[in-house]
Amino acid sequence: MKKDELGRLEAYLKKTFGTKNLTVRARPKKDDSAEVYVGDDFIAVLFREEEDGEVSYQFQMAILEMDLEEA
Repeated sequence: MKKDELGRLEAYLKKTFGTKNLTVRARPKKDDSAEVYVGDDFIAVLFREEEDGEVSYQFQMAILEMDLEEA
């Protein structure tokens, strides 16, 4: 993904999740996805999908059971 696209996604996610501490970063050796962080913690992968000329993004987040115990 391009830098301007990452910036637009980051702005959208900050607004949606109500946090300024979120960043969207390019993935090494991948141009169809990005990584999402809250602070220094990796939380998700964003995948870019294009079909019939339309672009969409898939937010994929795994939640470990041990993380729920800390909440």
